[in-house]
Amino acid sequence: MKTILSFAEIDAGMLAEVGGKAANLGELTGAGLPVPPGWVLTTEAYRRVAEGLDTGGPAPAERARRHLLEAPMPEDMRAAIVGAYRELGDDVPVAVRSSATAEDLPFASFAGQQDTFLNVVGEEALLAAVRRCWASLWTDRAVSYRESNGIDHAAVRLAVVVQEMVDARVAGVMFTANPVTGRRREIVIDASPGLGEAVVSGAVNPDRFRFRDGRVLERSAGDKALAIRAVPGGGTERVETAQGELCLTDDEVRRLAELGARVEDHYGAPQDTEWAIDAAGTLRLTQARPITTLYPLPETTRPGLRVYLSVNVLQGVMGPLTPMGVAAFRLISAGGAGLAGNAPADPIDGAGFFAVSGERAWLDITAAVRSRPGRAILPRALTLGEARAVSIMQGLFEDPRLAPARGSVRPFLRGFLRFAANLRLPVRFWVALTSPRRALAHSVAIGAELDRRLHVPSSATPAQRLDHAQHVLARLFPLIIRIMPTAITGYALYALSARLSGVPLDEMSDVLRSVPHNPTTEMDLELWHLATRVEPEPFRELPVPELVRRFQEGELPPVAQREVTAFLAKYGHRGVAEIDVGVPRWSEEPGHLLGVLANYLRMDGGLTPGELFEKGTREAKRRIGELAARAGRRARWRAPFVRWALGRTRHYAGLRELPKFYLVKTLAAVRRSLFAVGEHLVGLGVLERADDVFFLDLRETRAALKGGDLRELVAERRATHERERRRRHVPRVLLSDGTEPEALAAATADPGALTGTPASPGTVTGTARVVLDPHGAHLEPGEILICPSTDPGWTPLFLTAGGLVMEMGGAMSHGAVVAREYGIPAVVGVPDATHRVGSGQEITVNGAAGTVTLP
Repeated sequence: MKTILSFAEIDAGMLAEVGGKAANLGELTGAGLPVPPGWVLTTEAYRRVAEGLDTGGPAPAERARRHLLEAPMPEDMRAAIVGAYRELGDDVPVAVRSSATAEDLPFASFAGQQDTFLNVVGEEALLAAVRRCWASLWTDRAVSYRESNGIDHAAVRLAVVVQEMVDARVAGVMFTANPVTGRRREIVIDASPGLGEAVVSGAVNPDRFRFRDGRVLERSAGDKALAIRAVPGGGTERVETAQGELCLTDDEVRRLAELGARVEDHYGAPQDTEWAIDAAGTLRLTQARPITTLYPLPETTRPGLRVYLSVNVLQGVMGPLTPMGVAAFRLISAGGAGLAGNAPADPIDGAGFFAVSGERAWLDITAAVRSRPGRAILPRALTLGEARAVSIMQGLFEDPRLAPARGSVRPFLRGFLRFAANLRLPVRFWVALTSPRRALAHSVAIGAELDRRLHVPSSATPAQRLDHAQHVLARLFPLIIRIMPTAITGYALYALSARLSGVPLDEMSDVLRSVPHNPTTEMDLELWHLATRVEPEPFRELPVPELVRRFQEGELPPVAQREVTAFLAKYGHRGVAEIDVGVPRWSEEPGHLLGVLANYLRMDGGLTPGELFEKGTREAKRRIGELAARAGRRARWRAPFVRWALGRTRHYAGLRELPKFYLVKTLAAVRRSLFAVGEHLVGLGVLERADDVFFLDLRETRAALKGGDLRELVAERRATHERERRRRHVPRVLLSDGTEPEALAAATADPGALTGTPASPGTVTGTARVVLDPHGAHLEPGEILICPSTDPGWTPLFLTAGGLVMEMGGAMSHGAVVAREYGIPAVVGVPDATHRVGSGQEITVNGAAGTVTLP
């Protein structure tokens, strides 16, 4: 390996030798972009000097830095550096920058993690700067950043870029997509007099410019209180220089935007660039890297601006789906589209409204946004499940690009009438109103029909198992959606009772406490009762891994072994992130469940969950009496009607969770069958492990039955999946131009306010516990659970929680419903709650007002 390479000698396959920054500069140079000349000292030089580096034991970063600063530099290396420097000219000022092999990756830019030295003049100064760059690979911030991104320290090496300095009149950074709103092709430029380091380091409030569609949209003057300038003879200085005038003209902004577009077109993705303009007006590009914070766009061939709603956010699953999980959703969506007469030609392709981005599922709701009936229905529907999206929708309704299409009512009515006919909606509503016994029996019959469909003979071949999975998933939605008319009837009567009694809906939530027929609540209560029957000693004394081992080997005490086995036989198909067929169930990995049992057995004093449920039932009945009395004061006939209507509401509200219960049961059965297919493919040598099958889709799995080797493909997909798991932000709503409408609204929000949607009344003050993943989470009784969102896999934690705060959800989302049933004060839809509240902090949650008060 060569020690020195010029930018012109670098190609795309040299990342391991030159690092991310140098690889980009080489690519930009090769593309004919205006990059100042320079060269790179390859990672081979770092390897030689770092030989014998000891990173074990305490304070490894400090020892590594000392080694790299003090180890002797081989003479041939020193001569090569000096020779390459002299080729640039006599004592030419250069910038010396670190270029790590894990730098500027698609999922982590590493911007600012290693050091840069500007206006380095002279051979000795250059050699010292090179050493300091090497040492910067082991700064505390660089080590922490690698660890947070799951990058092995031993796998990272450092190259050093040496680049001719630009004597900048003005410099800064340019994003080829808006990094705040996500809008693509909207150029955002930060600029300040002097060297760009002032902007990059955040030492100055720069001028800001936004450019789109050929014109400057924004010109914001910063105070530019200082400038960083080169000092003759080497080094830089900070100069106080308050300037009121903008440091770029509109023509210069346009030139920069044109350069940014060229860079983005070359890479095929939005870029974060650094640039400089010298006294003669020459524009130079000094760096480009991908903007790693942008959420990827769904692929679409549909014309015009599209609006996407996140299925993951609606379901409280922020992580990515496996490829097979996506494939399952495609089939389910095809069944849903068929109800309205829009079934795709091949169900495996999914419905036309189904999209995938960032390994997450999205619904294209453009047709609803652009139709008058859709505009009436969407906000009301979202109020129940994802209230924070309501204001987003109302903002989109003002966008002229999304104005209602001409004749938008007729297609909607045609699809709705077909949907209503397929579900026999009038009949289902009538039965719900007149015969609760028949309505509930219908829901039970759906479960029995599903059980018949899920049966797969043990003798089924792998191809037959794939046929069965496809058939069951494609027919699932039309079956389980038949439950919803009954639940909707209950909520419609709830809303009507509010009007008749004159009481706002958010003051009636006690009616919905401890409702029957909710499978998630029933599961949680059964788990609690199980905790009262098992032998407590092992759960109090043993760590969870040992509990798992003993259970799987049949070594728990007899009652515990029997009871946990029985519970898993009934509810073992559930789990965290259970909407993904690729995710293990409790029956496969019981550690979470056994940890929850141990948590329950730590409870000491207070009402048990069963007693809380009974208390909730009494309070609901008392509240119904109060509401009926208030309605009767308006008109005598209203009192018995409200009492009857709210009785129906309580009878049916719990059914809201039943379709998802059946969905997850189906996915668990399909998972077991696909696992058998995976074992077959392992035997063929196609896969390494049986669960690798979940990193294929159905077409790929069927093709794999003929043989081949997909192990490398699966490894790549697992790596991509793991990177997506680390994504910290998933939009609720996303436009096809990249805009996140919620980010636009957040720009004007009060940064100090912690407000959300009232979800469960009551006020509690207690210790916050931030939980991002329920696996292994420990919640002391009375602690307030702060989490991104919940699905049924989280709800066992609710039994010990004193309150709940969620970033996602609406008044009828899963977490809100369960919190009300347990009488836990809850606020949902609180932006960035997991970042703005810290574990151990004393907070007050007011579930009626929708506020979270910090000290």
